Amino acid sequence: MEVSKRMNKKILGTIGVLTVFTLFAGGYETVAKNQKKAMPTVAVLQYMKHPALDAINEGIYKGLASEGFHKGRNVKIIYENAQGDQSNLKTMASKFDNAGADVSVGIATPAAVSLANTVTDRPVVFSASTTPVHSKLVKSYQHPGGNVTGVSDQAPLQSQLKMIQTFVPDMKNLGVIYTSSDDSASRQAKQMMKLAKKAGIEPKPYTISSSNDLNQTSKQMVANHQVDAVFVPTDNTIAGAMPTLIDSTNAAKIPVFPTVDTMVRDGGLAAESINQKKLGVKTGKQVAQILNGKKPKDIPVGFIKKGDLIINRSQLDKLGIQLPDKYKQAKFVK
Repeated sequence: MEVSKRMNKKILGTIGVLTVFTLFAGGYETVAKNQKKAMPTVAVLQYMKHPALDAINEGIYKGLASEGFHKGRNVKIIYENAQGDQSNLKTMASKFDNAGADVSVGIATPAAVSLANTVTDRPVVFSASTTPVHSKLVKSYQHPGGNVTGVSDQAPLQSQLKMIQTFVPDMKNLGVIYTSSDDSASRQAKQMMKLAKKAGIEPKPYTISSSNDLNQTSKQMVANHQVDAVFVPTDNTIAGAMPTLIDSTNAAKIPVFPTVDTMVRDGGLAAESINQKKLGVKTGKQVAQILNGKKPKDIPVGFIKKGDLIINRSQLDKLGIQLPDKYKQAKFVK
């Protein structure tokens, strides 16, 4: 009887130890799962490789870090670059959707639209969409309405035109070149043409369907000095092939005025430019708001309200253009 009691105590003790171990193991597994779940995933889809879009991407991580979300430490980043290929955009957007990313970010309108069409039940944030309402990414700037919000890269076109007139005071014809399939670039180009006409300047539109057309179209544009200056909207295709455009315009001694700082560095003369890195930072902060629990529909579309005047000093010399006194304090690039 005594032996039986001792055996029962041993068995009960063993069962107790196993129970505690099982509970501990289960608890540890739950904690591990919760810790794993505690690190959110941000998926970034970039339309193509280009300094302007690269700067936005860099800014996004900086914006996230400023709000306490550090890449690899407490937020997982998935990054894909579609290299300007529409089929890549669809494949990569589906990849993000299948991965269940907490927030998906589209850099440039094509990437944002692809994500918005694919990821319908989780937050999507766009960065550098010029006309997000027209692109049907949001219902309105103040009240986006769905699972999408973001930051627009609308350039201050009125002040851009005044700046062009200051550099080229006798301008009669303004060439406007853009990619016809790029909805944002097309709308921005048309807005500039409308402003030019109102100012008594004749706008002359030139369109390309891909970067392969840029050499021939740009040469046609500057032939026989048909234009006195050239305006380029926020156009990813032309941004990726600026040297081709600049070769043609420099040969004809005609200045090019883009809307993006990196395009000035690539040969544009000057721009009332949206700082792309600042735009990315603003986007990263929006993503952080969502990670902290805010809904995209409650976050108004962001804008960079003041452009930075940036001038390419070497282009002034190449084109023989005098720097206006009022711009001597501008930011210069070589």
